[in-house]
Amino acid sequence: MQIVTSWMEEGIQQGELKIIQRLLTRRIGVITPELQQQLQRLSVTQLEDLAEALLDFSNEADLIAWLQKLQ
Repeated sequence: MQIVTSWMEEGIQQGELKIIQRLLTRRIGVITPELQQQLQRLSVTQLEDLAEALLDFSNEADLIAWLQKLQ
């Protein structure tokens, strides 16, 4: 049984977020501060889903549409 504390989960989330931001920047270009804020609010599960989805993105509009589906 693995015990994950909140600070460990936050560290995992921050690590995933950092990688996803790098991949998004490479895929679609500079990410606006507004979009970065939205990304920071995503859960670990949502970040993992985004990591897969971003492979199909070709521009910022694709990211915006993906984020809107979450709401």
